[in-house]
This record gives sequence, C-alpha cells and structure tokens, in this order.
Amino acid sequence: MFLKGKTAIVTGSTSGIGLEYAKVFAAEGASVMINGFGDAAAIETERAKLEATSGAKALYDPADMTKPDQIAAMVARCHAELGGPDIIVNNAGIQHVAPIEDFPADKFEAIMQINLHSAWYMMQAAVPHMKAAGWGRIISTASAHSLVASPNKSAYVMAKHGLAGLTKTIALETATHGVTVNCISPGYVWTPLVESQIPDTMKARGMTREQVMDDVLLAAQPTKEFVTIEQVAALALFLCRDEAKAITGANLSVDGGWTAA
Repeated sequence: MFLKGKTAIVTGSTSGIGLEYAKVFAAEGASVMINGFGDAAAIETERAKLEATSGAKALYDPADMTKPDQIAAMVARCHAELGGPDIIVNNAGIQHVAPIEDFPADKFEAIMQINLHSAWYMMQAAVPHMKAAGWGRIISTASAHSLVASPNKSAYVMAKHGLAGLTKTIALETATHGVTVNCISPGYVWTPLVESQIPDTMKARGMTREQVMDDVLLAAQPTKEFVTIEQVAALALFLCRDEAKAITGANLSVDGGWTAA
C-alpha cells in the first residue's frame, strides 16, 4: 500500500471517474476526501466503503466548485482533519452541447467555473501544503477536447484547453519542490456525464440515440470502444508512484487513438 500515510482530495467524486480515482487511492492506503453532489445516503455508503478499503479515514465535503471560498475551506479542512493534501485530482465537470449562437450564458459560466476555474483555486490552496511537504501530485481530468475540438461544445473545449495550459504552468512553478502536475485526457468514457450529452446531441444534430453512439461518440476513437473508468484511474495511480516523478507538465491521452490522427 504505497500511499499509506498520504491524503487525497478528489473533486466530483461521488460517481463515475472521480469515485474510481478515490477507490484506487484508498486501495493503496490513502486517506481520501470525496466531493460532489448526490443522494446523501449513497454518498455515505461510498465514504464508508473507502474507509474500510484503506484502513484510513475517509471524509465527504460538499464544497460547491463554483465557490472559491468553499474550495479553499475544503482544502483547509482536509489539512486539519486528514493532513496534506498530498494528492489532488481536479475531476469535477459538467457539459452542455449547443451551437454558440444558442449557447446560454449561464451554462457557459458554469462550465468555465466548474471545469477550469475550480482547478485553479484547488491548486492555489493545495500547492503551499505540497511545497512544505516536499511532495505532491496534482492530476486533472482533461479530455481529448483539451487537444482537439468538436462542434457545439465551445465552452467545454475552451475550458479543457485552458486546463492543459494551467497544468503546464503549475508544473513549471513546482518543478523543484517534489510536486508533479499532469492532466489525463480520456476519450469517451461511459459515465453519467457522457450519457447525459446524448439527448442534447440528438437535438443539435438531428440524430437518433444509436446514431449519436456510433457516429458521434465513437466515431473518433479508432478502437471503437469506450474508455473505462478503471483505465483512467490506473493511470492516475501510476502518476502517484515514485517511478513517475519525472513526468510533469504532461497531457496524457487515454482516448483509443482519437488524437493520433
């Protein structure tokens, strides 16, 4: 259990990729703080499972990723109650699909706040603790859309490109402090976020559900297979190992060959 004694915060981790990150960290002995929205009883069940898995403490924090003061308070609570944070994963994300002329301003602002700005505030709050400890791992869930674009996703593509740039910048700022900063860019992973895009894409493109699945979601992935949450989380776990300490400022694609073309 190579993360025994370490503490991780994972945003947007009550389901999907985020919860899988928390599970793999807990399986290696880390204390974990999960975050996100959802049914209180279901969240408590997952928190208790993480604690049982790790043999260390697990906490849930309901910080709203659109609120910088709540983000800072979550990091401070982690430091006070668990220690660290040694690892942060910026995973919270939302999506909206529409042509730019029809894109609601409130949706644009929410995507930028949750997908990009929250990562900046998480890093700002966590980096001092990592520098003081001489060790840290910052991982952000970007997307193939941090490297390439798709129509009707202007806000999401903008935010994910920004996240890739933020990753490079903070990697340079922390390079001599034992801290690595990377982002993982999955292709389409079968999660509630991806599934929720289907109706909007059907409407925007005039397609059936099956057409969206075959001709949109998997069209760009040469493997014609969805990426799994286990594959994404396994890479994040590797980035926490000492063997990965030379990997920093990287944008690592896990996309079935999407961005190879």
